[in-house]
Amino acid sequence: MSFVYDHARYERIGLPEAIFCEGKSIEILNRMIPELSAYQSPILLTRLQVEKYHKLDSSAASLLDYDVESKTAFLNGTYEAVKGGRVAVVTAGTSDLPVATELSRTLVFLGIPYNSFYDIGVAALWRLQERIEEINSHDVVIVVAGMDAAIVSVLGGLSPMPIVAVPTSVGYGMARGGETALNAILSSCASGISVMNIDNGYGGACAASRIIRLMNYARH
Repeated sequence: MSFVYDHARYERIGLPEAIFCEGKSIEILNRMIPELSAYQSPILLTRLQVEKYHKLDSSAASLLDYDVESKTAFLNGTYEAVKGGRVAVVTAGTSDLPVATELSRTLVFLGIPYNSFYDIGVAALWRLQERIEEINSHDVVIVVAGMDAAIVSVLGGLSPMPIVAVPTSVGYGMARGGETALNAILSSCASGISVMNIDNGYGGACAASRIIRLMNYARH
């Protein structure tokens, strides 16, 4: 079995193809990783569970820059830093960090500078109020939130910057694995918020990258 990597995608749209590892067998990954390394361009692997990573052949695992917390890996390094533009990564709670770390690692991979603002949900509104000016100094704001995702609507009324929302599967019972957060964001009265799928930190980072690159293009 050979793997056809879309090596021209970065040149077309400014985003490379990523390898979604969930559902892929150890055997497939052991063949895929060395083969893809020959392309020499940076490649991101997502949803690579730590148990699966440790079962890889040493010849494959040694090619990867693996991060346990985000379950991501870099193959052939990362892209050069983008000149201009910063992203604020905001989480409602620390339980949202697994998604936020996937998001942050993707930003690192794409060369997008960012700052993190963790655990500033609206249950203690002063935490957000203390950081809002700093958050608004960034070019794009990504909000990662589960449960009722109330922080998304609040930020949507306080920030003039492009907002990308990533609902998470955090929460009890009626949170329904992130469906309540997703529906709350989709129903928000704060206009113009972009919404990703549940737990899709990778997608949130890619959305921010598109905005940042467009801003830089317009500046030049």
